[in-house]
Amino acid sequence: MTLQTPWQAIVAGLEEEGIPYVFGLPGGAKHLYDALYDSRAVRPVLVRHETAGAFMAMAYARVSGEIGCCFGCPGPGVANLVPGILEAWSGCVPVLALGVRAATRTYGMGAFQEADHVSVMRPITKWAVTVERPERAGWALRRAVSIATTGQPGPVYLELPADIALEAVEMPEYRKAERWIRPAPDPSRIERAVEFLARAERPLLVCGGGAVLSRAYDAVEQFAESLGIPVQVTPAGRGVMREDHPLFAGLVGLYRTEYPKSVYEEADLLITVGSRMEEFQSGVWHYFPDQARFVQIDIEPSELGRNWVPDLAIQGDARLTLERLTEAALRAGLGPNHARLAELAARRAAALAQVEADADDRVPVRGKRVVRAINRVFGHNTILVKENGAQDLWAYYWPYYQILDRGCVVPPAEQTAMGFGVCGAIGAKLARPDRYVVCTTGDGAFQMGLHELPTAVQERAPVTWVVFDDRALGWPRWTQRTALGGRVIATEFTATFDFVALARAAGCWAERVEQPGELEPALERARRANDAGQPAVVDVQVDSEEHHPGFEEFHRPR
Repeated sequence: MTLQTPWQAIVAGLEEEGIPYVFGLPGGAKHLYDALYDSRAVRPVLVRHETAGAFMAMAYARVSGEIGCCFGCPGPGVANLVPGILEAWSGCVPVLALGVRAATRTYGMGAFQEADHVSVMRPITKWAVTVERPERAGWALRRAVSIATTGQPGPVYLELPADIALEAVEMPEYRKAERWIRPAPDPSRIERAVEFLARAERPLLVCGGGAVLSRAYDAVEQFAESLGIPVQVTPAGRGVMREDHPLFAGLVGLYRTEYPKSVYEEADLLITVGSRMEEFQSGVWHYFPDQARFVQIDIEPSELGRNWVPDLAIQGDARLTLERLTEAALRAGLGPNHARLAELAARRAAALAQVEADADDRVPVRGKRVVRAINRVFGHNTILVKENGAQDLWAYYWPYYQILDRGCVVPPAEQTAMGFGVCGAIGAKLARPDRYVVCTTGDGAFQMGLHELPTAVQERAPVTWVVFDDRALGWPRWTQRTALGGRVIATEFTATFDFVALARAAGCWAERVEQPGELEPALERARRANDAGQPAVVDVQVDSEEHHPGFEEFHRPR
């Protein structure tokens, strides 16, 4: 037992849990940050807006495989965390949000910045709690960490009332939380899945974010190679497999290109692992292979049958389930269909060749050319952090951009909060300072996060932001033109920032690109600036009219 305040106990617990960063900004002088002052293992990252702190914590968690931590002051500070916590909730990413509540002795009397934070956070977290007694701070932290990481991961919220938070008491010794407890699948259901595989001629595995959160990299690759099964991914599942792997077959739903579409539609057995197959991933639930049986694998039982009703549902951790399924299939004598593999290889090679041959030199620069250039210049050892706009959407379309290393992509979740990638890129860089980090963003989303450019400079986090600049909110404008007969309103920027001047003023290297031939040299200079420790911004003037056919197909009336 040691004499500590709850904030000191929380910081000691963060140290024991190996949580190195708290993304946020301080309010009351004595709350959390005074305790952080004495820590050698936990460092505050001073953001310019609390929402950015939650975005950074989420991206840090996705890349590191650990918990991201953010902080909000009472009232508006905690409220500003909500977009980031909502995104983490949607993406099942373990984020610990810390907050301060109005003092217990005045709560309910209209205290300064008084708000019912727990009621705000409860619907978008796995657990939201106020610590009512000072000696319970360590217990609450341990419980929060365990809940955030066990089963289907997700965010948690823990707050301390302002008076209790500063009360020094005899504090029990902190005991580290049990983490990443994962359920194994029912063996009888594994055997039934093997029977499905034995009857299938064109099986397909689709991996969602749960496969990445499970770190099922080796399990996915072994399953695919042992049985000769192509692998597709959702945006959240991207990075579970190298995209130059011969069995990688692109993305699903809104994000599919021609070769992935053909592989998906001809499948006679669809196996999804760790994905809800939500609206964008499923083509508004219309993109289901006509003749396929469906096996759904998910760690969370409430996700089973949420959308499409499976022929076989398996509750289990992605990695453990795929390992068991591979072992059982090999015991049953299943193996690759070499004729099918040769056919897939030929079709895949043709798709790659077609993209390589599509060197579009038109002005304004085409978005597809931008993402190919990023891939060539930055290459391996690069984490791609994405927004979700009409032109930067080209980064989703394989093989225009290929993820060359496992675990090297940070997508927004299904909420697609604008600014997530712009801010989250800093968290990704702090998680893996040994890798390049490139954020692809439209100019609309960039304006929602550009206040964090000085944060990257301050934290010595050399990120490159590539802005697909069409002076518009491209996706809403496209839908206005197509759905409203061209009645375009409030989606075009007639006045905007000079992004190059703004970035340079913040301490970043920056350059504007207007011609296709300027693109790769500018990206090379951005990469060299990163090598020298300087964040970079490349503002590319892009065409706003060209979209992948998959984008237009997705939006057609059904």
